[in-house]
Amino acid sequence: MKLGIFMMPIHPPERSPYDAAEWDLEMIRYADEIGWSEAWIGEHFTSEWEPVPAPDLLLAQAIKQTKQIKLAAGAHVLPYHHPAELAHRVAFLDHLSQGRILFGIGSGGLPSDYTLFNVDGANGENRKMTQEALEIILKLWTEKEPFDYKGNYWHVTKEEKGSLTGPFLYPYQQPHPPVAIGGLTRNSGTLKIAGKMGMLPMSFGLNNETILSHWSAYVEGAELAGKTPNRDEWRVNKDIFVADTDEEAYEWSLGSAMGRSYKEYTLPLFDSFGMISNFKHHSDVPDEEVNIEYLARNAWIVGSPDTVANKLDAVYEQLGGFGTLLVTGFDYSENPDVWKKSMRLLKEEVVPRMKHNRQKVY
Repeated sequence: MKLGIFMMPIHPPERSPYDAAEWDLEMIRYADEIGWSEAWIGEHFTSEWEPVPAPDLLLAQAIKQTKQIKLAAGAHVLPYHHPAELAHRVAFLDHLSQGRILFGIGSGGLPSDYTLFNVDGANGENRKMTQEALEIILKLWTEKEPFDYKGNYWHVTKEEKGSLTGPFLYPYQQPHPPVAIGGLTRNSGTLKIAGKMGMLPMSFGLNNETILSHWSAYVEGAELAGKTPNRDEWRVNKDIFVADTDEEAYEWSLGSAMGRSYKEYTLPLFDSFGMISNFKHHSDVPDEEVNIEYLARNAWIVGSPDTVANKLDAVYEQLGGFGTLLVTGFDYSENPDVWKKSMRLLKEEVVPRMKHNRQKVY
């Protein structure tokens, strides 16, 4: 099982954009140093807790500060970009990284972002825009002949290349960087589309039953298109903290950055969306009981290396196997050593103890 870090990225509102970015880069450098395989950076425009509107600017810095780790926006929200512009930016980034870029895409989820860009997310316009934008980007990356694409949202014309001007920039990776898309809700329609298109599936959420439904949706889409789904390509996101003892792990998760971000931001945000059920281990749990203490007991994976290995084995078995564990990154810049120790213990002590570590399940 491979390890990646998924940074929404989440930072307390008092953190300056510069300091927040410096912590994100420090985490990516450390993940690269200890042999983690991937780093993903989110994109948001109107959340002071997630202050990165341009993840590719961070990725461009990370390219020069790392050696082997794969880098990705997680995700570029396609309705908020002109597809021709984004296609060229990502292709350029792919060249700068010499092929270490993954192309994470999304359709958006924050209503305040919808308002900023005048996108009707409530009625699904964001998903339609995402599908059209992706089609244009893939055409720009893969089709050598001229075309004139007139969509519902964008009109893109690719001319014949002349002697001095015209299309010239294709990605470093051929035919293009791997495309990944995430699912959050039960029976994700997004992941069904991912299966049909052969994209890398990513699952978010603390409820394992919901995550398991993501794989079913992905398989359904793949089979409709005659494709064979590969569990090694499945990325599953979890909130994890490892320490020498269970007591220490609970102290540094509940009583520090991880606990604060959930208490002050994530739980209130999901409550406003009517999505608290995403955190429940059983549907009959009352919403008012879902607090950070409940999450630490039933949703997060915290504890000593033995405890975390056993919990991850249980998750792996319930889901039927997956390829990469994406660990949510939290802002421990005030206590960096405890967070880095958690990352190192996960790599060096937890994963080797897992009975499913080397087992491939299809």
